Amino acid sequence: MPETSKHQLERRNAIVSLLSAGPASTQQSVVTALNAQGYEATQSSVSRDLRELGALKTPAGYVLPKNADDGIDEIAAVADLIRELKPAGPNLLVIRTGIGAAQRVALALDRCGWPEIVGNVGGDDTVFTATSGAAAQRNIVARVKQIASRG
Repeated sequence: MPETSKHQLERRNAIVSLLSAGPASTQQSVVTALNAQGYEATQSSVSRDLRELGALKTPAGYVLPKNADDGIDEIAAVADLIRELKPAGPNLLVIRTGIGAAQRVALALDRCGWPEIVGNVGGDDTVFTATSGAAAQRNIVARVKQIASRG
């Protein structure tokens, strides 16, 4: 049975918290920590989550990229204006916003400095975000949803 995006997002938020506290030596150590916190996790789900979060494997273990926390304030300030994030091919993300809010959201995305974003164009209620690829697009969606869920 496919897992729901809500469970996946909650598990990824937990992984971000774990890795923010320090590197994880192995994927299995992440699985064990998540299971101890009550999350359903397997090595394959954690592997996918780490890839989607952009985690890096270093000699010390798995860590989040240094820019993973960048942009939080910018996106948090406009999160309530975002209505929908929808991929449109592998390099374009369509972001629906409240009426008149697209330029504010595009500016926040510009200022967050995420390397996956090539550029943004904001209209009235739609932002087109060009990404460097499909994986980058998924990372952006996951980050925005994660920041928005923090409320």
